[in-house]
Order: sequence, then structure tokens, then C-alpha cells
Amino acid sequence: MNKKEAYRLQNESFIARMAEQEGVHELEGGVLYKIINAGSGAVMAGPRSIVTVHYTGTLISGKVFDDSRMRQCPEAFRVNELIEGFQTVLCHMRVGDRWQVFIPWQKGYGRKAAGDISGCSVLIFDIELIGIA
Repeated sequence: MNKKEAYRLQNESFIARMAEQEGVHELEGGVLYKIINAGSGAVMAGPRSIVTVHYTGTLISGKVFDDSRMRQCPEAFRVNELIEGFQTVLCHMRVGDRWQVFIPWQKGYGRKAAGDISGCSVLIFDIELIGIA
């Protein structure tokens, strides 16, 4: 087995273990989440909504690949311009929600590398939905 195949299997095994954890819920496409804080917003984002979020993105190794909190500036995104797994999550969150999210590689960047993220990487996010426009 080559290194890329071993890495893919390691990431798939991680997602399978997370799915069995208490308090972890599953969305479409195998995207997993755990509620850190439940918000009280009445509206959920749609695909064309612009959302404001704070987030930290890590790999299963714990390596941080992006962190709006470190920049001390939340980010605004149009939901349908994000990776599929992030879109799925945002369309289920309410303003004030803070979730720990586990996105399988198939709903992230797939087999392609993206910057410091290797192909077949599970993406772990701590996402706080601040606003929806």
C-alpha cells in the first residue's frame, strides 16, 4: 500500500470512529457534527445566503490550516461558494450555534491537495455562526 492510500484509509477510519462518539450527529453525505453551543436564531442559511462565521480548521493530526479567530476577524462567505461539506453544515446551523464539524474528504477537497491540505483529508472545523444576510 502506498502512502496516499494509507493516508486515505487513516482519514476514513477517523470519520468512522467519530460517527460512533456520543453526542455526534450525522448530516447528508456523512458530514458529522457535535454541538458546542446551541444558538437561538430563528432562521437557517440557504445556499445563496451570505454568512458571517468564526472558524478554526484542522486536520486529524491537529495541524491548524486556517483560523479566523487567530486573525481576530470573522469571515463572510456566500454559502454556495464553499466546499460541499461546509455548505451542508451552514444550511443546518442557526445564528449563535457553535459546532465541531467533521467533513469527510469526499465532501471537502476530494483527492486534490489544497495548500497545506493533502488530498483525502478529513477537515475538522470549530464553526460559530455569527450572522446570516
